[in-house]
Amino acid sequence: MQKTLPGFSILVAMLLLQACAAQSHLVQDELQTVTKENLKYYLYYPEDYFDTEDEFGLLLFLHGGGESGRNVEEIKDTGPPKMLVEGKQFPFLILAPQNSHAKKWWNTDAVVQLLDSVVDSNRVDKHRIYLTGLSRGGSASWELATQYPDKFAAMAVVCGMTPLPYAHWIDKDMPIWVFHGDQDDVIHVEESDKMVKKLREMGHDVRYTRYKDVGHNAWGRAYTTDSLYTWFAKQKRID
Repeated sequence: MQKTLPGFSILVAMLLLQACAAQSHLVQDELQTVTKENLKYYLYYPEDYFDTEDEFGLLLFLHGGGESGRNVEEIKDTGPPKMLVEGKQFPFLILAPQNSHAKKWWNTDAVVQLLDSVVDSNRVDKHRIYLTGLSRGGSASWELATQYPDKFAAMAVVCGMTPLPYAHWIDKDMPIWVFHGDQDDVIHVEESDKMVKKLREMGHDVRYTRYKDVGHNAWGRAYTTDSLYTWFAKQKRID
């Protein structure tokens, strides 16, 4: 006959009692949370905006990590804001917020709250809201496309990182244009290669500009591509 040590029996009994005690203190509760974010931003109006009562499209631009959490003026160093400073005119409004955290990802929920507020207080065609971002802002653009698949008419992403499963949540009716340098040593070009391949396999309308011998600063070429903005202006959501 196998004998059980008294000490072992006592230990088992204590563990069973502790398990029962833990289960008896499992309490269901609920807490309503509130997320607040202080977003500085620039808003561009086309030249003829104030001469007509027409509705206009709007391009949401999300900058990269280098402009995060610093002087808001630095937003003007890249992308469409840089081109505006240089004198380029666009046929739609441009909303350029600043990520207030130097070392954190974009708070995409806060960005959408800002976007909705700007749309509601201006003459914006809700079927012509466009999305673009570079580097960290490109990654946030992919995230926004998954979380708000019914909001944007088109999206352009420049050297952005993206988890491949995002492809399953992106609206198939939203045209996408991806830009990436094949020598990018910050966010590898394979991020875009794999995402574009997956989206195309799923039937998405995707353009891909893969720059040869270009590093992480692919935005310098991508955002000076005039056809990008004519492409944006042609897109419109159909509900």
